[in-house]
Amino acid sequence: MLIIENKYEIGQTVFLKTDKEQDARIVIGFKIFKQGEILYELVSGTIQSAHYDFEMTVEKNLIIAI
Repeated sequence: MLIIENKYEIGQTVFLKTDKEQDARIVIGFKIFKQGEILYELVSGTIQSAHYDFEMTVEKNLIIAI
């Protein structure tokens, strides 16, 4: 049996660490792979993208946004 330990929840607001605009994104789902890796589905407005947890943060980085 595989136990899933997701870092982010569906509906949670997150930011991408490397996004210069620091747009808020909402977790709308995730995919789980054989080795237990989780790929999170995010949406910002009409743009949907997939990212790993190490690319994301719950805190907006104001320094990168300047």
